[in-house]
Amino acid sequence: MSSRILTPLIVACALFMENLDSTVIATSLPAIAHDMNEDPIALKLALTSYLLSLAVFIPVSGWAADRYGAKNVFRAALGVFMIGSIACGFAVSLPDFVLFRIIQGMGGAMMVPVGRLVVLRSVPKGEFISALSWFTIPALIGPILGPPIGGFITTYAHWRWIFFINVPIGLVGIALVTRYIGDIREENTPPLDRVGLVLLGIGLSGIVFGLAVLGQHLVPLWLSGGITLTGFAFCAIYALHARRMAHPVLDLRLLALPTFRASVVGGSMFRIGVGATPFLLPLLFQIGFGLTAFASGLLTFASAAGAMTMKLTAQPILRRFGFRLVLIVNAVISACFIGIYGLFTPATPHAVIIGLLLMGGFFRSLEFTSINAIAYADVPTPQMSQATSFVSAAQQVSLSIGVALAALILEWVRGGRGDATITLVDFAPAFIVVALASASAALMFARLPRDAGAELSGRAVAEAVAEAEAAPASIPVARSTG
Repeated sequence: MSSRILTPLIVACALFMENLDSTVIATSLPAIAHDMNEDPIALKLALTSYLLSLAVFIPVSGWAADRYGAKNVFRAALGVFMIGSIACGFAVSLPDFVLFRIIQGMGGAMMVPVGRLVVLRSVPKGEFISALSWFTIPALIGPILGPPIGGFITTYAHWRWIFFINVPIGLVGIALVTRYIGDIREENTPPLDRVGLVLLGIGLSGIVFGLAVLGQHLVPLWLSGGITLTGFAFCAIYALHARRMAHPVLDLRLLALPTFRASVVGGSMFRIGVGATPFLLPLLFQIGFGLTAFASGLLTFASAAGAMTMKLTAQPILRRFGFRLVLIVNAVISACFIGIYGLFTPATPHAVIIGLLLMGGFFRSLEFTSINAIAYADVPTPQMSQATSFVSAAQQVSLSIGVALAALILEWVRGGRGDATITLVDFAPAFIVVALASASAALMFARLPRDAGAELSGRAVAEAVAEAEAAPASIPVARSTG
């Protein structure tokens, strides 16, 4: 198998492990809480501590990859994630569990951006789309497979195996990285912007943690809101700091590139709805329909199947229509599917639900691939590591915003009815609001140049070939009129 195909597959498998683990724990929280004699609500700290760790360590990942080599950092990230998984499997108390989830998050924070960097530096620009098609699959399948796998393991084995199964996957991943991935690094790495790292770490962790606990009753509303606003304030201070630095930890000057700006800003808007969907669908099927966690997960698996079929068609679609048109139209189509999910009722035939989830998964995956590819269309090679860290940080914040927004809508609608329980009628407004947020990304993509990403999609080559084929036919005509 070609290394250009093998490298994305190796990275995709590692990222699948990270994405699966970050969601598989959700359905097992009651069992874990029972074993640790804790309130299940308190176990939400295990989820938020992981997100907190991601927010703090993602910004430094690009610098670490340049300084120590992407291969070494990615391999170390797999090892740290695996060690954190083993420790979580042996945890006996809530403080232990939270600490070990933070260690897991350190590994996960390095895996995503550095894995993307390994892929981008291993393939030519003309093959970015094909490579990134594999890269987007874990982000779509992990959150969908997580609930049924977590429910199955917890029901028929023990929740500790949720973490132990990462060990063989991690060992195989380390072996494959060692054997097949080259030592990719940048020469003359600038010194680490430590002040910027602290400011950004506090800012991003405040935003992610504040949004994660917003509406979950872990802390008072005023406190979660205050933490979130503090996070945004520190990010604003970092923006002022970065303007004075030659080599900031995250270079905001990358936003001057139209393609990168559209991917980060428009992609973040689109991910609000996508991030809310894995949160809302299981609740809809379990609370609204009365299905078990396992049955709910099996139903939503159709979305993953749709995502898998996309990887074979993304390149031809982008070559035919171009990035700009695909991003605009597909954002609206994907958002429509998200809104339609809110119209599901227990009377809706499962075949219809599966069909709509299948098509929605295809269009969302196509949008993800397009967003991820266009981000790096004009990024200079020396700044590629900065770009991957930037994109990963933006993704984490936007996904957190999606979940928080969906939770808040559910809370407001339920509160407006004066009821303490969530019912079927509460879900439609939540799906509609997050769908509108995703659709608004089209406004950002509409600002892209018409030829944006032509080199990546192969559209520029196709047009050049067409012109070359047409040129000889025009010569006789010109001579005959002379």
